[in-house]
Amino acid sequence: MFNSFYQKLRLLLMTWLTEEPPSTEIMPYDFNRLKYEIRPGDVLLIEGRSRISRVIRTITQSSWTHTALYIGRLIDIEDEETQNLIRQHIDVKENVRLVVEDILDRGTVISTLSSYRNHHIRICRPIGISPADLHFVIKYVLKSVGQPYNVRQIFDLARFLLPWTIMPRRWGSSLFRSSTGEPESGVCSSLIAEAFTSVQFPILPFIKSDKEGIEIFHRNPYLFAPKDFDYSPYFEIIKYPLFNPDEPLPYYRRLPWTKSGFLHQDKGILTGPKVKKKKLDSANKEEKPPSEPFAQYENTDAPATELSKEKITSSEKEEKTPNNRPAE
Repeated sequence: MFNSFYQKLRLLLMTWLTEEPPSTEIMPYDFNRLKYEIRPGDVLLIEGRSRISRVIRTITQSSWTHTALYIGRLIDIEDEETQNLIRQHIDVKENVRLVVEDILDRGTVISTLSSYRNHHIRICRPIGISPADLHFVIKYVLKSVGQPYNVRQIFDLARFLLPWTIMPRRWGSSLFRSSTGEPESGVCSSLIAEAFTSVQFPILPFIKSDKEGIEIFHRNPYLFAPKDFDYSPYFEIIKYPLFNPDEPLPYYRRLPWTKSGFLHQDKGILTGPKVKKKKLDSANKEEKPPSEPFAQYENTDAPATELSKEKITSSEKEEKTPNNRPAE
């Protein structure tokens, strides 16, 4: 009974953490161009919208919260063993584009690329990797399909990256164990990092220099976050803007910019242009009629009553003097 209650509670928690609200914005890239030009072995960086994505964003201080490895389509894979392995885990048509990823409530799974159509995506392409090594990388991640998601690694990574000093980082942490050379339970970034490390492909290696020369060390795969593939100089960043920059220049001059003057303040908030206060004040003064008969004199040094008396006296003298002759 306790076990069933625990499973139900765990399922509710996982559902609450991984639930993603629908996108309220148009993605700033062309998904149709991306799906036709993506290549097997490309690493996808994804900006998630779920609650667990917010946690990862806080821990890693990056907008990229998830990674996936593109493995291609079944019709593109020549190895029959790899094809059969994929068919054991997903039933799709041969022309469907597939990725391998680690998901919190499902573990390591094979998903379709189209499931991220409404997400912000960036492609990181390994530079100069050989076809044989690329094939080995894809087979490495496929061997891990079905393994559970390592929730503990998220907390260990948070303890390592955040400035907490209550407990030494090395005590009881799963981040500092030695790799066995086989795929292990992990998170999305560590699985892909392990796959590239297995063929000696660098991501963010540690470089040591001494009198004898330079020595390169692989970084612990469990320390990698999605943003590290973006920072790596060994991965080319591929972008497909919503508006094609290959059109005759300057293409940006022909974009449908708004003429309203409104600015977007994020989270769907639009604000109007600022109007200068001086113009408003001058307009109000022109429209506002004088409230008193002698309001035009209110900025003078003399009181309005004295000015009015002087004006009345002078006008009476002019009426008494005929033909503008001086009064006797």
